Amino acid sequence: MRMKKNNQNLANTKDSIIDKYRRYLLLEKGLSKNTIDAYMTDLTKLNDYVNTQRLAYNELEFTHLEDLIASLYDQKIKARSIARIISSIKSFFRFLELDEYIQNDPSELLEAPKIGLKLPVVLSIEEIDQILGVIDLSTLEGTRNAAIIETLYSCGLRVSELTGLKFSNLYFDENFIRVEGKGSKQRLVPISEIAINKINNYILYRNQQKIKKGNEDIVFISARGTAISRIMVFHFIKEYVEMAGIKKDVSPHTFRHSFATHLLERGANIRAIQEMMGHEKITTTEIYTHLDRSFLRQEIIEHHPRNKK
Repeated sequence: MRMKKNNQNLANTKDSIIDKYRRYLLLEKGLSKNTIDAYMTDLTKLNDYVNTQRLAYNELEFTHLEDLIASLYDQKIKARSIARIISSIKSFFRFLELDEYIQNDPSELLEAPKIGLKLPVVLSIEEIDQILGVIDLSTLEGTRNAAIIETLYSCGLRVSELTGLKFSNLYFDENFIRVEGKGSKQRLVPISEIAINKINNYILYRNQQKIKKGNEDIVFISARGTAISRIMVFHFIKEYVEMAGIKKDVSPHTFRHSFATHLLERGANIRAIQEMMGHEKITTTEIYTHLDRSFLRQEIIEHHPRNKK
């Protein structure tokens, strides 16, 4: 009976620490709900391990973490996923040390597996036009979806930024929109005339909709009169991509990648791209320089006379 009670106390302590860590990520680090959920999902591997071993977090040593990582390899988890889990574990232990729950960080020497650079999928301008070309613009839904895709591509938005876009943040006379990004950080992003026209066309239909209270300022509305969901955007983009006959693995984020890549290919300054995309670190934006080099190499292979058969 005493063992059962001790186990219960241990579980309660872990739950309390995890709740505290979640609040830390939200309030101190300013991370979005989706990012926090990703951290929590990764930490389930650590929690499963400590529960199996009947250990507290402050009893964990480097050898325990090595054992945990070895078990992830045994489960055939991919190196990229393991690297992400290790990053989440390190973040958690930094919090525990900061909170003085532990004196020494056992994850400090933990090394992530070496992984190759994974370049994001990018659409060509022609492919984007193909996708837009299959949309039925005679309907409210089609006009809205065309405006959404054009805005994603024109402004390089994350899908969460798109679904939260408000009328009060549209400055069409100046060709700008204000975007609320990760950690509630705001930035101004230029918007193209084409995207503005598509949004204005959609608004003509939107004005005929019944909007639920509290959603009046939201630009893109679902049939229920509430803000369109991320899942719905994923769904209709997949549908249009299939209709357009494009074989690439396309998501809303693909239009963001395409935005940055097309700007870089045409000579835009990487610092300007960083600012428009809301990247905290320039290293995040620099992945598109790899894409640009890949593009240039392909252009030489396809068009240089010495490469023609």
